Amino acid sequence: MAKKEETPNMVESFAEFKELKNIDKSTMIRVLEESFRNVLKGMFTTDQNLDITMNPDKGDVQIFQNLEVVPDEETKEPGFNPNLKIGLTDARADNDPEVEVGEEHTREIFFADFGRRAILTLRQTLQAKILDLQKEAIYNKFKELEGELVTGEVYQTWSRETLLLDDEKNELLLPKSESIPGDFFRKGETIRAVVEKVDNKNNNPKITVSRTSENFLRRLFELEVPEIHDGLINIRAVARIPGKRAKIAVESYDDRIDPVGACVGVKGSRIHGIVRELRNENIDVINYTSNPQLLIQRALSPAKVSTIAIDEENKTAEVILRPEEVSLAIGTGGLNIKLASKLTGYRIDVYRDSNETFEEDIYLDEFRDEIDAWVIDALKDMGCLTAKSVINTPRETLIEKADLEEQTVDNVLAILNAEFEDDEAESAE
Repeated sequence: MAKKEETPNMVESFAEFKELKNIDKSTMIRVLEESFRNVLKGMFTTDQNLDITMNPDKGDVQIFQNLEVVPDEETKEPGFNPNLKIGLTDARADNDPEVEVGEEHTREIFFADFGRRAILTLRQTLQAKILDLQKEAIYNKFKELEGELVTGEVYQTWSRETLLLDDEKNELLLPKSESIPGDFFRKGETIRAVVEKVDNKNNNPKITVSRTSENFLRRLFELEVPEIHDGLINIRAVARIPGKRAKIAVESYDDRIDPVGACVGVKGSRIHGIVRELRNENIDVINYTSNPQLLIQRALSPAKVSTIAIDEENKTAEVILRPEEVSLAIGTGGLNIKLASKLTGYRIDVYRDSNETFEEDIYLDEFRDEIDAWVIDALKDMGCLTAKSVINTPRETLIEKADLEEQTVDNVLAILNAEFEDDEAESAE
């Protein structure tokens, strides 16, 4: 009868565990056994002679107490502990007729026999351990998700933060400082962010998410651009000023794929969704290159650079531009040059070119009909971006640094000099 009274309570306890996610069976059994032992230890002063068998599939538990069989006279002596020993007569009467003194007698204990108070204590102990396990599971889950994209529903908004709930009703905190300027959320609205930080102070997980993180921009591109998700295109660097402007450098592992075109999409179809998510944050996508001069030139787009001088040791770059290009390089509020510096890792100083002859200069890309593309790229890689920058560079330097043959260099110089000679002739006429 006792066992029948026990079963419903035990089934409820096991059922609580079955509803938990991210908790494996072995952990469940271990915690249940610890809970039973803690309660039984308080009843019997020790749990060393107790065997507990858990059966979570059926929702029950069996408890056995192992007692040393002693002569009946010893049971009447002072200090006799009935939780460790049992008299011979009592042992034989308890379904063990052939037991002898000195042997071990095992009897089953029915938990419900100890009354409702004991069952209540067990349930409270289990609930406390279940809560601890839930918190631990939540912490471990989101710790592995740091930097990853999550989706949550707006539950409540305060002046300094917004509370989100994910699909499993886990709480995610979005501080005001991690929100994009212009973010305004309504209750019930679904928003995306990345897991920025996970703390577990006093076993109380706190999950902070961000929409201003550079990782947020990375994950959005991975979501919108299949080639990035598949590993055909790699995001090499990201720089953001949230809500205003961002730059992202990408490269392709497949020569047939244009990384910039793939990220932008047909008529901007792919990047438009990201721009909307980021509250109309302007995004510049550039081709990554390991050549710092060329990377800085691309990062300063839409400005066209005339000359670049790099100090690798101090990670600085002096950039000379035509007067009309300086404002483009700096950008509104200095945004363009800030992002370019952050993207490339160089401190960029911009200088206005005072040499008026540069006004007559021509970018090398305009000579692609006369000079092979690979030759132009080799010259640009060494920092020569315009025709006059090549002409003004010593012939030996061009041969050595651009790794070009003498005849190739002579042909290039002839083409470039001829261009300016023609211009001078036209001016004279």
